[in-house]
Amino acid sequence: MLLVYRYRIKSLTGLLNSQARACNFVWNFCNQTQQHALKWNKRWPTGFDLNRLTAGSSKELALHAGTINAVCEQYAKSRCQKNRPFLQAFRLAGKTFRVFHSRPLPEGKIKDGTNFSCDARGCWFLNIVVQVAEANVRPVRSGIGIDLGLKDFAALSTGEKIENPRLLRQLADQLATAQRARKRRQATNRHARIANARRDFHHKLSTRIVREFDYIAVGNVNAAGLAKTRLAKSVLDAGWSSFRNMLRYKATAHGAWYEEVNESFSSRVCSSCASETGPKGVADLGIRSWVCSGCGISHDRDINSARNILFRSGHRTPAEGIPVL
Repeated sequence: MLLVYRYRIKSLTGLLNSQARACNFVWNFCNQTQQHALKWNKRWPTGFDLNRLTAGSSKELALHAGTINAVCEQYAKSRCQKNRPFLQAFRLAGKTFRVFHSRPLPEGKIKDGTNFSCDARGCWFLNIVVQVAEANVRPVRSGIGIDLGLKDFAALSTGEKIENPRLLRQLADQLATAQRARKRRQATNRHARIANARRDFHHKLSTRIVREFDYIAVGNVNAAGLAKTRLAKSVLDAGWSSFRNMLRYKATAHGAWYEEVNESFSSRVCSSCASETGPKGVADLGIRSWVCSGCGISHDRDINSARNILFRSGHRTPAEGIPVL
């Protein structure tokens, strides 16, 4: 199993900035070469062609030749892809970087994927890829279903509700003021503060769930689709995809089971008698609690949905209420 440990660098950041500018210069050269080929109806240059054109520029750019070749190869590989890579890896021989030792590295083999990266604020990080042994799979003694939402961030099948912190709304006024005043650095810092707080919230919640439960079932809510609707701001602020990714890799690291379950009609079906007597879709979205006409049990909409998500996973049945191994 591969894990990436990120450490913030506190020395030689000026050198890293100059190296980043040099890498961007090489990338722009590759892009201009591509445009020239398109203009004159020539064959697209391959990574080998770009390496030949940039040969001998290592000294002038103060870049390692291997780094220049890596940039050219990456450009040729990703020019047909949708997203451009953020930053290339550097080869800085003989340089010693001081980092903030925020946490120790686990026992394992350090892989070749170790590199540097920079965020929007200009802070540099050292990313160390470590290969660790996979944890033994835990026997399923306890399971939980999770229904992700906006009013509450998550409803658990245990009856607990996790409050949505709405981090973007907390700093929305400060962010809007900085953007209107065109204070770019201040706006960037506000965005970073929101992202860090959201990441911290996701990490703490996912770690608690993975440690307490052996099996985790999460609804497969389409975050990308909802991000194109009028709910986009709230959906992106919640960060469902990021949270599910954390649950997935942490469950693997701790030997727990993780599964994404189809949540269609999960709020409409009664988790006790399986009859469809609950509120219907968007029209009844305002109905947060209801009484099943089939069995007479009162349900909270979100908690009922979380229980149905767990039941549909096949690891627990409504009648028995115990894990199925």
